[in-house]
Amino acid sequence: MTRPWAAALHRYRFRSDWHMAAAPDAVYELLARAEEYPRWWPQVREVHPLDERGGTARLRSFLPYDLVITARERRHDPVARVLEIEMSGDLCGWARWTVTARGAGSRARFDQEVRVAKPLMRRLAIPGRPVFRANHAWMMRCGRRGLRALLAAPPAAPERG
Repeated sequence: MTRPWAAALHRYRFRSDWHMAAAPDAVYELLARAEEYPRWWPQVREVHPLDERGGTARLRSFLPYDLVITARERRHDPVARVLEIEMSGDLCGWARWTVTARGAGSRARFDQEVRVAKPLMRRLAIPGRPVFRANHAWMMRCGRRGLRALLAAPPAAPERG
């Protein structure tokens, strides 16, 4: 019998707002290319496409363990600028990017609801919860910094053949 309080120990909700000095369409376009996340987001160590709608990713922040997830696209809406995935693996649940205009730039809102399936994290649910939340916050700060740097970089010169 699963107790409701025990199940809650393994569930997390996160929200991050990234304010960017770039047009919403430019931000959305970069966020839609998940296979390129390792270029600009240090904690996204690997992304391997499985098909047009999904892939696997290996994540590692400052704690000494990897999280491996399989992501399946649930929503890809360039008009509303919404990207949403369903996750399975070490984290089960969903994550969503919503990009909107904000002044001369944009806001990329990240929402996530997950249940931890990784056995080590489940065993450390009570003492580790504040550390897991801090680990996630640090990962999000690094991602925001990486995306800002990518958006601010001059466009790459075309290769000559």
